[in-house]
Amino acid sequence: MTLAPAWRSALRHAAQVAAFCALVAAFTRQIWPERDYLHHLAGSLCIGLLTWAVIEAGRYLVPARHCHRALDGGHGWPKGWRGLLLTAVGISAGFLLGDPLANWLRGTPPATHGRDPWLTLLITIAAGAAASFYFHARGKAAAMAAEIAAAERDASEARLKLLEAQLEPHMLFNTLANLRALITLDPPRAVAMLDRLNGYLRATLGGARATQHPLEDEFARLADYLALMAVRMGPRLRSELDLPEALRGVAVPPLLLQPLVENAIRHGLEPQVEGGTLRVSARRESRADGDWLLLRVTDSGAGLPADGPGPAREGGGFGLSQVRERLQTLHGERASLRLTPEPGGGTCALICLPL
Repeated sequence: MTLAPAWRSALRHAAQVAAFCALVAAFTRQIWPERDYLHHLAGSLCIGLLTWAVIEAGRYLVPARHCHRALDGGHGWPKGWRGLLLTAVGISAGFLLGDPLANWLRGTPPATHGRDPWLTLLITIAAGAAASFYFHARGKAAAMAAEIAAAERDASEARLKLLEAQLEPHMLFNTLANLRALITLDPPRAVAMLDRLNGYLRATLGGARATQHPLEDEFARLADYLALMAVRMGPRLRSELDLPEALRGVAVPPLLLQPLVENAIRHGLEPQVEGGTLRVSARRESRADGDWLLLRVTDSGAGLPADGPGPAREGGGFGLSQVRERLQTLHGERASLRLTPEPGGGTCALICLPL
């Protein structure tokens, strides 16, 4: 836990303790009605806040491995006998130091009635135990929530890695099919394409797998892939990559855009004798619900079918389905992938991601 969240958490706990002390003061005034409420409130606050301060500071002295896991990753409530011991020490410090401190602040002498110290001790123990149980229960609930969140995060990462692992051979098989067709038509270009494929696979598959990487790395892999496809299509393939400097470090899943580019080439540009232009761009957009990252892949190719998106161009294609699944795994329903026809011909694939 960083310093600022730790202080916010401590202040929140202190406010809760102060509210509890106000209730205890109302109770003790019923026992000793000759003293006004402010007199009781001062004593209750001194005892309660001292008890809390000792417990709050003491739990950070307990090693993290002996504490429940906090939701924000910091120290939770100490486990087992350590939590009981810390509670006992806090209640003792609050009783022994809180009452004298309250008398000093009020300018009143210590109580002389024989039953007052013992009754005060019993009230302190009962109130301290109740407050400690409350924070202990909250600590266990936070630890359980942290474990659930960690499990969900691990499951999401595993699912993302599985989806990426499925995309890589899909791309490879399509590329090998293109290479096979080129071997019979133009062997020298097939050799050049094979060299490009070798370099692309080294750059893409050689590194350690990660669930996310910078957007500039995604664009670099796209440049490699487009260079690979340019060997097959020659001047029929024209491409433009537009990545603003401010967005280079934004984290995105690996191979997020490559299936869209592959889809645009295969179903949009290759069917046309003259080929066409493919553009990939990234933009930031501010909306009422926050900032969004917009990733566009547009082509000037054959466009969507007149009777609506076909299975390979819309939801049924393997690559597009995988992209949608990965977006949903990362961002739920907030992220989206839409395919729309371009006014002058061609298709636009638009990914919207919350920043």
